[in-house]
Amino acid sequence: MKVLLGFDGSQASVDALERTVDRAVAAGDELTVGVEQTDNESHAALAERVEQAISDTDLAVEIREIEGEAASELVAIAESEEFDELVLGGNTTSPMGKITINKTAEFVLLNSHVTVTLVR
Repeated sequence: MKVLLGFDGSQASVDALERTVDRAVAAGDELTVGVEQTDNESHAALAERVEQAISDTDLAVEIREIEGEAASELVAIAESEEFDELVLGGNTTSPMGKITINKTAEFVLLNSHVTVTLVR
């Protein structure tokens, strides 16, 4: 399976990365990680974090820089390059137990024609 993971360095995206790497190793998935530069971390720093997360595996991961609006860029890449799944972190649970999602996850969920997995 061809999987695209959005990664911004947040704890939710770190959790999604760990889960997705474990699954890719077990299932033999092809993994591409799109790193979105944030105010706190550059593309290079985020790419290094991804490389550290996969360093104990034999998994070959393509790392790409996401420029501009991350949500629309992830959807465009996933659809134009025929990915089977798009994986994101980025939701939390409210004090009332309801799931809340960030704006990137919301856009992707509403606009992607590719299967989306939201990791919490």
